[in-house]
Parts: sequence; C-alpha cells; structure tokens
Amino acid sequence: MQILFKNGFSKVEFQLYRDTIRRNLVSHTLKLVKAVEDFNLNLSRENTKIAQDFLTIENEESKLQLTEKKKKQIIQLWSDKAMKQVFERRSEFQIPDSAATFLDQVEEISLSDYVPTKEHILGCRIPTTGIKEVSFSSDDFTWRIIDVGGQRSERRKWIHHFENISILIYVVALSEYNLKLFEEQNINRMIESLKLFKQIVTNEYFVQKDCMLLFNKMDLFTEKLKTFDLQLCFSNYTGSNDVDEAVEFISEKFLDSVENKYRNIHIFRSTGTDTAMIEKIFGKIKSSVLESLDNDLD
Repeated sequence: MQILFKNGFSKVEFQLYRDTIRRNLVSHTLKLVKAVEDFNLNLSRENTKIAQDFLTIENEESKLQLTEKKKKQIIQLWSDKAMKQVFERRSEFQIPDSAATFLDQVEEISLSDYVPTKEHILGCRIPTTGIKEVSFSSDDFTWRIIDVGGQRSERRKWIHHFENISILIYVVALSEYNLKLFEEQNINRMIESLKLFKQIVTNEYFVQKDCMLLFNKMDLFTEKLKTFDLQLCFSNYTGSNDVDEAVEFISEKFLDSVENKYRNIHIFRSTGTDTAMIEKIFGKIKSSVLESLDNDLD
C-alpha cells in the first residue's frame, strides 16, 4: 500500500530498510551456518573457521552489522557447497525464502551508496508486532489498512480493535505448507493458519463481514510444489502436483471452516512482490467495500 498509494518511501525509511536488509543478510548467514552444524554437513576447512567466527555473534544484535570483514566472509561461506545444500533443506528450520536473493547480491547490498530496491524491501524480514496502520486517499475515500501480527503472542493484542471494520483481508502464505511454526517446531504453519482463520471468521467482530482470502506467495508455492508434495501438510490430499488442483484443495479446506455457507468469501491468488497484481486485487477489494456501503445505505 505504501508503494502503490503513498508515493513509496521517504529517505529516512529507505535508510531504515537498508539497515534492516543488511542485518537480515548477516542473520540469514548465521542461521545457515547453524543449520550446517545441526545437520552434520561439512564445510571446507577454511570455511569451517569462518563459520566458527560467525557463531560467536549469536544473540548479539550489535554484531549483526554488515562490516567489510563480514561481507567477505558471507561471500566465502555462500560459495560453499554445504551452505547451498542446507538452504535446500530450509523447510526444516527457520529462514525466509528471500535469503538466497540477499546472499546472491551481498556485493550490491554492502555498497556505501546502496539504496534498497522495491524487491529488497518487500523481501526483507520485519516481523509485524502490535498494530500497524496505513491511511491513504483513493476514489474520494480515505482508506485505512490495519495490519496485525499473526504470531500467537500477537493475537490477543489486536482482536478487539476490529469492531467497526468494513472488510476482513486474511492472508495465507501458500508456500509455507511444508514449514513449521517459529513458536512450536512440531506444528505446521498452514494448519495453524487454517485454525486461526476458522477462529477469526466466527468471531463476533467478523462474523457479519465479507472476507477477502488472499493466497499469497503463489510464485514460491508453484516452485516448491515441484519438489514437496502437498501431503506434507494434508495427509488426505490425493491429487497431483498441479498448481490449480492443489490451490483448489486448499481453498476447499478454508471454505469448509466457514459455518455460514452463504457468506461472501472472495479468494484471490497473489504474489506479494508483484505490485501490479496487488493493485488489481485491491481494486476488487475496494469495489466490494463500496458495494457493501451502498447496500448499507439502501
């Protein structure tokens, strides 16, 4: 919304994102190094020494700065076969899919005059905590988009803020069907998302509201489905690795959790980094909201 309707970011915001992306880069490398150790993979002798140096910065935020030394170490480590192997096993530990993009572009990101691209900003890891709000004008209306953290620890903070919303937008990261929760490593993220959706659509604040169900990260889901079967999440799935077939199955799972079968649940497929696609989807969301307002007036 910031990119589409508020003329992007200010100079200060770009600087904040730059610093976050650089910390992400160091943090991602640390996670990969730890995973290499946990999975008993073997780095080269030279890179083993570098990895040991990286492990000393764990839990020290001040040491996540991207220095010239760390840049060289990251380039060296990322070139190691074991690091690539462990990244292919990323469903077994916690690391964003965008990590590889940052690692491939460490030279650019470390430049003194580096300005984050739109893709880098959308790919950087900033967990939503508390409540974030973006307001903007469009079609002679002021729109307020309220974004909330989906983590378990965040939910109790925001549920009571939504008594007067016009529409509910629920975002599902399709590509996380083979990943586990950060909070509990034995619980599948998609299953958790499905349970939360059922709780929300039956909540007193939302039960009468239209719902936009966004199946996000379609690009990553399409690629991942070639390697990881949907049965990793849904044991009763008997279909193929065809994207449309898999999405239809997931859609039915979410719709089955809605008690009122006459309720308006609109499903969209999206790629969060594709702003043109998001703009088109938001256009449909606006139309639905305006139609709902007209009905209320009637």
